[in-house]
Amino acid sequence: MGAIQQQQGVGQRRFLVALAVVSILGFLGIFSETILLIDINHHVEAIWLIIVGGAFLAEVNYEKLKTLERNGLNKANFTNLTTAILGVIALIAGVFSLPVIRVENPGFLAIKGILSIIAIAAIIVQTWIKK
Repeated sequence: MGAIQQQQGVGQRRFLVALAVVSILGFLGIFSETILLIDINHHVEAIWLIIVGGAFLAEVNYEKLKTLERNGLNKANFTNLTTAILGVIALIAGVFSLPVIRVENPGFLAIKGILSIIAIAAIIVQTWIKK
């Protein structure tokens, strides 16, 4: 039981570090646009999505996912599975948001918006609710 609690603590710490990096990126984007008159918003958006995807993947308990085939879908597996799927989708969205690739499609923009809303909810839960 101690190993599971330690893994959750490490995952939560990684998630909070990722949130701090995302906050710093947001500040750098605002700073560069207002003070330096350089627009790096597309870069910040892509890096933000990649970091959030990595943070979601850091939260996943992979040991519980390994039992998915044997135990079937249950409450513990479902949350880990959805978190893993959101993490992978966020990573893919981040890669396709890089200025070199930059996919501009209404469906893709909707996915990024939904991921942003889910990330905000996860931030609230991780910061103020989960202990």
